[in-house]
Amino acid sequence: RGRRNKTNVRQGSPRSVAGGIFRLELFAIAPVFKARALRVTLLTSTTEKISPRFTTFFTFTFTFPFSLSRSPALPLSLSLSLTMGALGWTWLPRIFAALLLISGGVFAAEIQTTLDGPFEPVTVPFDVVLRGHAVDLPPTDPRVVKRVGGLEPEQISISLSSEGAIWITWITGDFQIGNHVKPLDPGSVRSIVHYGNLKRPLTHEATGHSLIYNQLYPFEGMLNYTSGIIHHVRLTGLKPGTKYYYRCGDPSVAPMSSVRSFRTMPEPGPSSYPARIAIVGDLGLTHNTSSTIDHMISNSPDLFLLVGDVTYANLYLTNGTGAECYSCAFPDTPIHETYQPRWDYWGRFMEPLVSKVPMMVIEGNHEIEEQAGKVTFEAYSSRFAFPSEESLSKSTFYYSFNAGGIHFIMLGAYTDFNRTGAQYKWLEADLNKVDRSVTPWLIATWHPPWYSSYKAHYREAECMRLEMEELLYSYGVDIIFNGHVHAYERSNRVFNYSLDPCGPVHITVGDGGNREKMAIIHADEPGECPDPLSTPDPHLSGLCAFNFTAGPAAGQFCWDRQPDFSAFRDSSFGHGILEVKNETYALWTWHRNQDFYDGKGDQVYIVRQPSKCPTKPNVRRHDSNHPISINDLENFLLDV
Repeated sequence: RGRRNKTNVRQGSPRSVAGGIFRLELFAIAPVFKARALRVTLLTSTTEKISPRFTTFFTFTFTFPFSLSRSPALPLSLSLSLTMGALGWTWLPRIFAALLLISGGVFAAEIQTTLDGPFEPVTVPFDVVLRGHAVDLPPTDPRVVKRVGGLEPEQISISLSSEGAIWITWITGDFQIGNHVKPLDPGSVRSIVHYGNLKRPLTHEATGHSLIYNQLYPFEGMLNYTSGIIHHVRLTGLKPGTKYYYRCGDPSVAPMSSVRSFRTMPEPGPSSYPARIAIVGDLGLTHNTSSTIDHMISNSPDLFLLVGDVTYANLYLTNGTGAECYSCAFPDTPIHETYQPRWDYWGRFMEPLVSKVPMMVIEGNHEIEEQAGKVTFEAYSSRFAFPSEESLSKSTFYYSFNAGGIHFIMLGAYTDFNRTGAQYKWLEADLNKVDRSVTPWLIATWHPPWYSSYKAHYREAECMRLEMEELLYSYGVDIIFNGHVHAYERSNRVFNYSLDPCGPVHITVGDGGNREKMAIIHADEPGECPDPLSTPDPHLSGLCAFNFTAGPAAGQFCWDRQPDFSAFRDSSFGHGILEVKNETYALWTWHRNQDFYDGKGDQVYIVRQPSKCPTKPNVRRHDSNHPISINDLENFLLDV
């Protein structure tokens, strides 16, 4: 806006001077800019003599449609509004020059897409301030103490089941730990959920099942544990994309929980997606964990994926003594002990988030927790509800589910993954049933990464990669999320260690905040390449990683620089948010804990190219409920 400023007019001067201000406001309405406004102010003045009678203001609006050359699916419209005062028409050329300058700046802010790749490898320098002592939350922290009495529900959480269904999980009663423990009777408390579309009254009721589990040790001096009563209730007949209210418990023995709410996932379809999906691994229960969850809650996720290593209860002896490194602090224990109350602390800490937002978990190495009789994964398999039966899996270690137009596959690295095994056969059958016209996006997760350039756990999961990578590639998996390595790393599209435009993007998010702290050393640093014989994990099969036979690292076990497959790496705690925009574009943003809540440590659009990367199954099925989309038509024309 340009206006006369009478105080700036020099009286008696043959050429009076009027000060003026232009404010040019540029609004970018497109997913690329998340509908935020970019405002630019241009300060100007004029020496033209202005008549006091000239007080009319003129408004000119220029609208230019733009289309990003690399993003044909995301047209960009720019509306430029300019209000001119008494500055005269001679300013128009200068105004248009300013518009060109401003519009040029818009493209400099464009978010990169995988179509721009492969990217040159980037390593963010490590901030030594972040390598501080990782401290677990103590049992006295108000966020982990029991806040209900008697048999009232606590540790409430929800998880996805099949379409139109969801699981509600909670615990009643107290755990016991000691030399002589007496398990509670699961049948003594009923599993009931009241729910409905209105907060009051809750018109529907569902019942489920309950169980307890034990963590027992056959060695003198070790304390045994028995859990409270764990309840799992499946709600069915739910409408997609709908908010429901619920409360759980057994009103005959104790008050039910307060009323909570959740929103169901959108209906499967090529234009229907959860707005934001939070993804993190190796969470633990430290002050860093608290920061991660605070940041995550600020991003209002609709779904939460936890890719293994939940509580780190196995960094403790059964008497509650803990350490950052179990094997370093307790090398002489006859069995790897675990302090199970940490699971209860974790459940209480997470309840404010996961009683509203569905959480889907896959096992990590810290969930093994071997006990008497070589029993493993008891806490993991008992405390969470999984859509295993719904996805025709016979195991809690692997399963699948839909969230709108995304098909998620959760795989188990700490169970049999050989091609002759049950998991591989299940995976092949599950992939073959995916209809990419209904769920265009295919995302897989498991705990240990196949592609990581950090020294920690370097090439540890190579046996699993050799068994499963070709199958996932042939079905066109778009993104793979992992944890295990306590750092962040995003790959270029890769297959079999070679850059491949049809390969998935691998993202490691093992930076949730656990007590073992961050990984900071890279295998490509001088003198840091591990001995191949030191890489196998006995829980992940045998030795499968050998020297590379081709590529820039041929003849070596490690690269001598950041590998080509590694696009971006940063040793910082944080979490990621995935926002699928449509059939082909998904925005991935990684948020670091040390940044402000809206800070972005890494951001990229992951773009699918189904026309260039044909996958199994080759037949695209359509029906009246899922008509052919514009993207399908575009792909068909490109194929022709």
